[in-house]
Amino acid sequence: MDNMSGPGVMVGGAMMVPNKDIVDNAVNSSDHTTLVAAVKAAGLVETLKGAGPFTVFAPTNAAFDKLPAGTVSTLTQPENKVTLTKILTYHVLPGRIMAEDLTDGRTLTTVEGETLTVVKKDGNVMLRDAKGGMSTVAIANIVDSNGVTHVIDTVLMPAN
Repeated sequence: MDNMSGPGVMVGGAMMVPNKDIVDNAVNSSDHTTLVAAVKAAGLVETLKGAGPFTVFAPTNAAFDKLPAGTVSTLTQPENKVTLTKILTYHVLPGRIMAEDLTDGRTLTTVEGETLTVVKKDGNVMLRDAKGGMSTVAIANIVDSNGVTHVIDTVLMPAN
C-alpha cells in the first residue's frame, strides 16, 4: 500500500504523517523518547532531517530497556559519542526500503557499513544483527518526507 498521501500511521500515541521528516515524526512518538534522546546526543538530528531518503529501524523505549542496566546512560555521555553514533547509524539504511522489499535472506548494508540480514519467520519480518541478535519489525512502512521508518522491538548491535 502506498502511504505517501495517506493519513499516516499511529505510533506511540501520535500520528506519523508522510509530510514530516523522520525526526519530526519520531519526536511525537511517546514510544521513541530514548531513541530521540540518543539521536540528539549523537548529533545525528541534522543528518536524519536531511534529504535522504533513509530507511530507519527505530527501536522503541522497551527495546532500549532490554539492554543491560546503565547502557543507555553510558552511551549518551559525550565521551561515548563515537560508539553511540556507530550503533545508531547501524539502524539506518540509504534509500527508501519498504516492508515488501525486506525479503527473507536479504542482506542490508547500513550507513554504519556493516550488514543486517532479513529473516522471515511465522509471518514476522525480523532482522539479524552482526552479533546474531534478532529484532522483530513491530510496525512497518511509516512513510516520512525523507524516507521510511520501521519500528523494531530490539536494539541492533554492530560487530564492533
